[in-house]
Amino acid sequence: MPELPEVEALALDLKGRLTDRPITRVDLAAFSALKTFDPPLQALHGTLVEDVTRHGKFLDITASGLHLIVHLARAGWIRWRDDVPKLPARPNSKNPLAARVVLDEDPQTDGGSGLTPGLDITEAGTKKSLAIYVVRDPLEVEGIARLGPDPLDESFTIEVLDQILQDAGRAQIKGVLRHQGTIAGIGNAYSDELLHAARMSPFKPANSLSDAELQTLYDAIRNVLGDAVARSRGLAASELKGEKKSNLAVHGRTGEKCPVCGDTVREVSFADSSLQYCATCQTGGKPLADRRLSRLLK
Repeated sequence: MPELPEVEALALDLKGRLTDRPITRVDLAAFSALKTFDPPLQALHGTLVEDVTRHGKFLDITASGLHLIVHLARAGWIRWRDDVPKLPARPNSKNPLAARVVLDEDPQTDGGSGLTPGLDITEAGTKKSLAIYVVRDPLEVEGIARLGPDPLDESFTIEVLDQILQDAGRAQIKGVLRHQGTIAGIGNAYSDELLHAARMSPFKPANSLSDAELQTLYDAIRNVLGDAVARSRGLAASELKGEKKSNLAVHGRTGEKCPVCGDTVREVSFADSSLQYCATCQTGGKPLADRRLSRLLK
């Protein structure tokens, strides 16, 4: 799932490609992906892209005062095309294409290059969760309106983090970190990475941190996410997934060696997700209970 660093880099890459470019049309290939009807999708036709930003994990393409908002969900992505097909995209259940944004002809030469660039918004797999919105104000999107503070914003101080954790009570800190209404942009992967960097159990109660642990977690949030954004900045969209995967310490690395201590990275599975951690670094060498067996026995 794309998280804050990838969406930040994706927004920066698209900002350089799209700003001041006219949108010729937007083709919808997966009708279930479009979550709004007013303004209609066709209202974007003929608009001029003014900016590309993000809100948490939501991508925001601003065009002539309208906002094309995309949430890539678990398996969505955006692919830049130097030349899109001439015929409009059509619905096809076997095609991962959800929508296509077609730009005006590339103006690099006096007569035009003859190429028609654009974006393919795609979603792999059969569980379709990608969401597209056309709104006049980003806050019209409920998911954006409910977002917590951005962890890389200057206003996200250690005092803000402390209040978030105290308000969460005895909730497991892993879930608190990845809840978008609490902190924006951190998902399953980076919550694993932050807790590993902070040498903290994902099951630790949120309100139980000492002052030293709070400082360590705050530093991990700023440093791990900040470093990931710095590494991703300037990369093309096609390179971002590989960059993320190659720099993860524990997430997605079950059975591999922890890069810090050499212990085996372990996993805890849930109904629709899993977490990875290092017992030596994070839980005093004690393995966490894995719910897979108990789930199978129910």
